[in-house]
Parts: sequence; C-alpha cells; structure tokens
Amino acid sequence: MSEPWPVPNVLVFLAGRWRTVRTVRDLASGLTGRFEGDTAFDALEEGGLLSHESGAFTWQGVTRPAERTLRYLPGSVPGTADVRFADGRPFHGLDLSSGRHVADHPCAADLYRGEFTVGGPDRWRTVWRVGGPAKDLLLTTDYLRETPDARPTAEASPRSAGSSGPAGP
Repeated sequence: MSEPWPVPNVLVFLAGRWRTVRTVRDLASGLTGRFEGDTAFDALEEGGLLSHESGAFTWQGVTRPAERTLRYLPGSVPGTADVRFADGRPFHGLDLSSGRHVADHPCAADLYRGEFTVGGPDRWRTVWRVGGPAKDLLLTTDYLRETPDARPTAEASPRSAGSSGPAGP
C-alpha cells in the first residue's frame, strides 16, 4: 500500500459501503483461507456507525456464509472512534489522523495486534497478527469503496484540513 493518507475524521471516512477481501493465514499449519464480501458502515441513531460485514469465507476448500457486526462510536478525541463488538464490549480505539494506527486487543491468552493503514480516499487495509497459545494467525483485509463517487465530504479530506499528506489516486 502507498504512503498513509491522513484522515481527520475516521467516522466520516468510513461511512458507506466497501468491497472487502480478507486473507487468513494460519502460521502454525500453513493453511490459508479467504473472505470476500462487503462491509456497510451505516449511521447509528445515537451517533457513530454500525459496521456490518457479510460475504463468503473459504477455508480448506469449503465455502460458507460469514458475517460480523461492530460498532464504531465517537472516540474521546474528535475525529477518532471507539470500536466495540456488537454486544458493546470494547475492542480497540481507532485514530487515522496520520493515516496509520496500531491497536492491541487481548483475547483470553491470545493477543490481537492490528495495523490500520489508509491508502487514499477510497481504500484502506487492516493487518491483524494474532498470537498466543491458541492461535498463530495473520489476517489481512483490503477495503475498496464500492462507489468511488461517494468519497468522504470535505470534512474528511486531508487537503481541506490543511494537511500536506499525499493525495489519493
């Protein structure tokens, strides 16, 4: 991915629909899987976004439907988000003001470390490294805005915020 693209307001940037492709590598066994689908970030009445991902996950030659839901709530600092599981449990914070963010999430004895990188107004990537006694995984997800014409408003554009960050494609 290109140099990180600064995002002044993560909730404005994420709003809309994204084509979603994820590769899953089990580093212990060498097995790989693939998810293909869509992620919709829709407004919540109480503020923030509801992220609903749905598609198909293929693992060891078997394809099954897969989905997940997360809540992206306004963070304690303007322009950031507090990411929570569908049931309200905390997941991680998200600040893309530099175009890149690293977050940790302990899960039982395993640790999820996520790196988020924005590559432009219509694409971003997450890379989660999951390590511990139960898991040894690498999950890489690429998001591509489904309707490039539905780019973020001026509020989300680094150019309008006075940033000298790299322009998108």
